[in-house]
Amino acid sequence: MAVNRETLLGLGITLIAVNNGFGTEIVQQASVCKQPNVIIILADDMGVGDLSVFNHGQSTTPNLDRLVTQGVSYNRAYSGSPVSAPSRASLLTGQYPHSTNCVTLNPVAFPELTRIKLGIPTIADVFKANGYTTGLIGKWHCGVDKGYTPLDRGFDEFAGFFEGSPNLDVPDYNSYWLTEQSKTCRVEGDYLTENLNRRAVDFVRRHKNHPFFLHLAHYAPHRPLGAPEELVRKYIQKGVDSTTSVVYAMIEVMDRGIGDLLNELDRQGISENTIILFASDNGPDPKTGERYNLQLRGSKYTVYEGGIRVPLVFRWKGNLFAGTSEQRVQFVDVVPTLIDLCDLKTDRFSLSLDGRSFIGNLRNTTAVAKEIPLFWQWNRGAPLYSHNAAVRLGDWKLVRPYVTRNVPKGESVLSALLYNTKLDPSETKDFSAEFPEIYSDLLKRLDEWSQRVEAQRLLK
Repeated sequence: MAVNRETLLGLGITLIAVNNGFGTEIVQQASVCKQPNVIIILADDMGVGDLSVFNHGQSTTPNLDRLVTQGVSYNRAYSGSPVSAPSRASLLTGQYPHSTNCVTLNPVAFPELTRIKLGIPTIADVFKANGYTTGLIGKWHCGVDKGYTPLDRGFDEFAGFFEGSPNLDVPDYNSYWLTEQSKTCRVEGDYLTENLNRRAVDFVRRHKNHPFFLHLAHYAPHRPLGAPEELVRKYIQKGVDSTTSVVYAMIEVMDRGIGDLLNELDRQGISENTIILFASDNGPDPKTGERYNLQLRGSKYTVYEGGIRVPLVFRWKGNLFAGTSEQRVQFVDVVPTLIDLCDLKTDRFSLSLDGRSFIGNLRNTTAVAKEIPLFWQWNRGAPLYSHNAAVRLGDWKLVRPYVTRNVPKGESVLSALLYNTKLDPSETKDFSAEFPEIYSDLLKRLDEWSQRVEAQRLLK
């Protein structure tokens, strides 16, 4: 029976032309199915409204816009927390931050509350166990003590910094401490974002022939604000206020580097074998002033939509159809989704995932899964679940109000409020009196979740 070229290719068989001395002969060679590479790019304190494609061209982000148009973009994506360290812990483990005990920000004041508990695998652990080379470039905010650093948590390579620890943070984008593997040195005159961008491109070049997992954790546009003057002037001349001009310039530098990374994948011929995920860890920092963010209420530190709604894009050329999804997803869902997409084996680990895979929606954005409740809570220090907590189910969202970004003095006595984000996207109207049954149901769910994750947090 004759077998045509299309059939051979469909079976994963490559046709090769070979000169055997008597002419050219077509032979076949079984090709090896290579595992997809994965790159997670995470911005810091960047809102949905900071992308040009969503802010009507106020900022300049052509490469992020390219990811949005070429990938699956989620209009209802949520971080794991309204602040950095807990949100990152959620993204890396597939668990709510409270389950990991990484629940606050300052590792000097709260060392045990700013690191992922030992025994909880990270996604880097899982990729490494499946034969991937793993690397983290940029910010690590999930533990500074021995046993808790990136090299202890599944990463083969680390070039970055430990946010918040003495002498290891970023006092200035042109003057900062950077750790390569275990050696730390001072860097002067090399703009941080450009440094991290170059390192990401170099990582891809060095590992192009082997499956890799790269986490590019940018600091931009986190404080301290600073950007090249010519870029800042460009936005000021457009009529943007001075502080937002710096923020947009910082994001533009990051975007340029992401473009370099995308172009490098193309040059190496591995774009179609590389999954790219882009997101931000939480919403914009209120200390950098107000800027356009889709009229969402709140900001970093709060569980209102402006603090937890983030951009989220998956691109896998040739494997995922470009489109926009309305399915609500959260950072806890990323780990199980990557496990499914890459067909990773997890039998070596005792995975306890709070999220669920949304691979079905990635492959068909109209296939929206049944809604399940999503939860958030944050206050500085040990959790007080009466503060700044929320549960969302469908369009309904119950919020225990934000009180302070300082350490609370005790339990909050403020009543929970009920919002409908479809009828009232800016969360201004309390519907609790009109829908008491929904209010009671969501309040019960939030209380039950709080008790469950607090019990997990306290487990050694």
